[in-house]
Amino acid sequence: MRNKILSLGCGRRKAESDVVRVDISAEMNPDRVWDLDQVPWPFADSEFDTVECFDVIEHVESVVRCLEEVHRVLRPGGRLRLTTPHFSCANSYIDPTHRHHLAHASFDYFCEGHPLNYYGKARFAIALRRIEFTGGRWNRLVMRRISNRWPSWYEHRWAWIFPAWFLEVEMVAVKGGKG
Repeated sequence: MRNKILSLGCGRRKAESDVVRVDISAEMNPDRVWDLDQVPWPFADSEFDTVECFDVIEHVESVVRCLEEVHRVLRPGGRLRLTTPHFSCANSYIDPTHRHHLAHASFDYFCEGHPLNYYGKARFAIALRRIEFTGGRWNRLVMRRISNRWPSWYEHRWAWIFPAWFLEVEMVAVKGGKG
């Protein structure tokens, strides 16, 4: 079974069969130079099984428009795998090209049943969502466990005392009742 992958913001990722590497910078030598803010993207509907978006979503002009394009190019049931700095991480603010600072629930807006999902047309089901930490044993073991069990409580009460490092999210494209 094939697994055609779209790697957004591929950086210096090496060429691989079944992977289409996209980056805004020609210096990265991607398969396709493209600014993700320019829609529609130059790919067919339902062309990909997986979209990888590692440390990219925080750079785009519109998260909603980007996720709508991801949804369009994913096959029904296709997976979006992404990482982004957690809003409590200093890295989220250090990079002057970061436009968005995202939280555990930021991607809920693209799921059925969310009261504010009318902001966009793309629908996903969240398959995995984790707040990750760096540093010593306390952060990696204790805070990771607490923050992922009670994310809202963590983000409202403890995120600025015990800042996270990044969010890891995997979402499944829901199209025409399939997902």
